[in-house]
Amino acid sequence: MTAPLTPPDNQPPEEPQHPEAAPTGHGSAAEHGGLLGPEAGRELREAALIALGVAVSGVLLGVLWNWLAPHVPLIADTRNVYLKNTEGEEAIGADGTFVLLSLGFGVLTTAAVFLFRRRGGIPLVVALVLGGLLGAALGWLTGMWLGPTADVVAHAKQAGPGVTFDGPLRLQAKGALLAWPIAAMLTQLALTGLFGPRDPEPEVPDWSGHDDGRYDAEARPDGPHGQEPPPAG
Repeated sequence: MTAPLTPPDNQPPEEPQHPEAAPTGHGSAAEHGGLLGPEAGRELREAALIALGVAVSGVLLGVLWNWLAPHVPLIADTRNVYLKNTEGEEAIGADGTFVLLSLGFGVLTTAAVFLFRRRGGIPLVVALVLGGLLGAALGWLTGMWLGPTADVVAHAKQAGPGVTFDGPLRLQAKGALLAWPIAAMLTQLALTGLFGPRDPEPEVPDWSGHDDGRYDAEARPDGPHGQEPPPAG
């Protein structure tokens, strides 16, 4: 005698297993566009381009800084180089000019990016902060490169004894490099809060049991007029 092939009562038959039909990790990742997904990958690419564009604009910051910042006047004799005005505030003025220009660049670049993209996000904020820091550093180096030479002795020999010449353009307070990224971050938060997309407000459930002050008379068990309906037939 052979055992019956039909399953016992009240038990479903066993389903055949197909190992090849189970999704693999590589297949699921490919269906979702990789580990990060297509949307996250697109945001990272946009953030990288934004950071690069903001950083490159630091060249214009350096040009304006060299043009607008006051230069320190120096004078030399046959042996040494001296400050022409020992009580001058040209060095402080150069730092202040750099800070003001950096704040302006932070606001303008962030506003331009917001008009182009119209939304926020962590990658965008990181791109603006990182691009602003790189732009400030590039502007600092560009301004010093466009300014008078850093070789004061050679410059003094070229000018001659008793002749006033401009000293090199320097940034005394290195903390001024943070003005651009801070201004960019605050501007992005303000613009997103004022003009960014709004989340839809959740609907408030109606717990009163009626609609617009009127009870549903037909749903009551005693009928619309408070009386039980007559029996059928």
